[in-house]
Amino acid sequence: MSTTRKLWLGLAALLLASFSLLLWVGKEVHQQAPPLPTAVLTADGQTLYTRADIEQGRQVWQSIGGQQLGSIWGHGALVAPDWSADWLHREATTMLELLARDQGVASFADLDADRQAAAKARVAREERTNTYDPARGTITMSPLRAQAMELVARHYDSLFSNDPATHTLRVSYAMRENTVAELDHRRAVTAFFWWTSWAAAAERPGHSVSYTQNWPFDPLVGNRPSGTSFIWSVFSVLFLILGIGLLGWHHAVQSHKEGPALPPARDPLIDFKPTPSMKATAKYFWTVMGLFLVQILLGATTAHFQVEGQQAYGFALANILPYSLTRTWHTELAVLWIATAWLATGLYMAPVIGGHEPKFQRLGVNFLWVCLLIIVVGSFAGQWFAVMDKMGLKYNFWFGHQGWEYTDLGRFWQIFLFVGLMLWLFLVGRALMPAIRRRDETSNIVGLLFLSTIAIGLLYGAGLMWGEHTHIAMVEYWRWWVVHLWVEGFFEVFATAVISYLFVRLGLLRVHSATVNVLFATLVFMAGGVLGTLHHLYFTGTTTAVIALGASFSALEVVPLALIGLEAYDNWKKQHAAPWMARYRWPILFFVAVSFWNLVGAGLFGFLVNTPIALYYMQGLNLTPLHGHTALMGVYGMLGLGLMLFCLRGIRPAAQWREGWLKGAFWTLNIGLSLMALLTLLPLGILQLSAALDNGYWFARSEHFMDRPLIHLLVWMRVPGDTLFAVGALLTSVFVASLWLGGRRQPKAVPLPQAARETA
Repeated sequence: MSTTRKLWLGLAALLLASFSLLLWVGKEVHQQAPPLPTAVLTADGQTLYTRADIEQGRQVWQSIGGQQLGSIWGHGALVAPDWSADWLHREATTMLELLARDQGVASFADLDADRQAAAKARVAREERTNTYDPARGTITMSPLRAQAMELVARHYDSLFSNDPATHTLRVSYAMRENTVAELDHRRAVTAFFWWTSWAAAAERPGHSVSYTQNWPFDPLVGNRPSGTSFIWSVFSVLFLILGIGLLGWHHAVQSHKEGPALPPARDPLIDFKPTPSMKATAKYFWTVMGLFLVQILLGATTAHFQVEGQQAYGFALANILPYSLTRTWHTELAVLWIATAWLATGLYMAPVIGGHEPKFQRLGVNFLWVCLLIIVVGSFAGQWFAVMDKMGLKYNFWFGHQGWEYTDLGRFWQIFLFVGLMLWLFLVGRALMPAIRRRDETSNIVGLLFLSTIAIGLLYGAGLMWGEHTHIAMVEYWRWWVVHLWVEGFFEVFATAVISYLFVRLGLLRVHSATVNVLFATLVFMAGGVLGTLHHLYFTGTTTAVIALGASFSALEVVPLALIGLEAYDNWKKQHAAPWMARYRWPILFFVAVSFWNLVGAGLFGFLVNTPIALYYMQGLNLTPLHGHTALMGVYGMLGLGLMLFCLRGIRPAAQWREGWLKGAFWTLNIGLSLMALLTLLPLGILQLSAALDNGYWFARSEHFMDRPLIHLLVWMRVPGDTLFAVGALLTSVFVASLWLGGRRQPKAVPLPQAARETA
């Protein structure tokens, strides 16, 4: 059996086993999710909240931005608090104050040490005792806790209104005035926040941990990391060491089996004339740059809200574009412009690979672009109406703001995007079909490219697997299928296959070695990538199996990045492989940057936060966006820009390439991203981690910590990096525009080296 066939069989077996386990975990999550009570009652039978209150509260929370305004169970925005942790701590401290008054003193601080310890023990017992009655579907609260819940609810009612008493707090949280205008809706929001905090402390029946594995860390309520978190964190490190060792051994064995390819005397693609549909992809790349620039502007605005709260340099911006909206659009655009670059690459490369321009292909490419614009404009308009409280709850789920980070689009727009991806799959697939049927030496790479295209089209459908009232634990389960598997998984396989095919066509890689390498890389990546999805779900109301499997396999995600320096070196050498490779210097350098950020952003900063014990303390702190920014932009963004430049070489072969602009763009983008990470996100995340360890998670996210002068200084320290990054984006945009607006020149003949002349 050939090596290629073995790798295909291994990949098929791996994907079958991985997705089977992932689906089994989904069944467990569904069965063991924290219960939603029919009613929350006092000891004497009075109703505090109903299930309808909790459900409506979630709808209201989603309509105002959901995870884009603070977070729930650690997932979401970072300026406002985590509402689960915040309610939990406020409820506990309120109970302590009530107990102190019962003992005749003004405040808890006035009690002696023994009575303080007794009060704390009682509060922890109140919080951790699970009074859910499965037969009746009710949760019963003691008089003490019911009174505390009422007082905390009053605080939130004031906070989400325009009450002057909590104005300063709204500024700290970057909340607009009257975030929730209706009194009934504000009361419902308190019901939802209370339920998420109840699940975070109440122990699972038959277990000594809460539904969220004792997250968030808060010693006052007895929330401390479980033994499971420690045990599987140790095992994850062992799996990492084992995986790196095996990968290093494989590389040592395989690296010298086949010599390097001898590049041809001239560029094999120089005479290739782009087809009408390939030329039509140019507008996608214009759109990429437009979306990229808007995303940067919104990112700077979102970061500035952390300093001024409701304003931007004195202008009351929150009245028009509140924080939850600018952050929504910023995160969505990050995925949209990168995905657009990759989708356009697929549309451009498919006729090249297939050697065939299908009938009406250009029409399909143009129609898909129009659909993309309609989705962006329509979904963003719906989100504005929702967050500004101009839509109402009836239509919010379908046309407004779903409230789930990275999947905020209303359901109608999600379906529209899914249909668009099916059209993209059809357009790319039919153009690739001749190459698939040829069964030549590149058919394995083309086959993997086609399969990744199918996966990209279909896996976005995971975002349609939840409904308006699906349990939040299940929403999180399916949401990470989209964010992790769709964006981080099969798009990377697609990009790896495209790059390998390009290097084969350019004569820089031998077909056999390229085939083996791309299949092996896919095998290694998917070994950790599929089940690595679970590390996002450790503390979202899931089971112990999630921690065990997630810790084991998310560590393996880092394994292929251990030898990423070799990939970077190989890519670096390719630009010097032949004189004509100067034409592709900057696309290749962007691929080198991808390798660097894969190692640093995805590897180093990724493993920093993805073990259970690390994520227990760090989830929702600035060390999480440190990984997110350097991985999403550093890896997938740089890859999108590199692929775009490769395609533009073919679309505008005679255009003058202004190398100086590309050089400036490359370095300012990378230096700017580095400064953003090192001057703000890393130190701020470390300070937050220290605060969480010393005082509890709630404190690291509170206004008491985030409003310190040092924190504001660190936020301002983003300006140099953000500015350089924005300059890089502008230079890239100007360069792309110059390909159409600038002069044209004929490619100059490049003298061949002696060896190449003799070969010719």
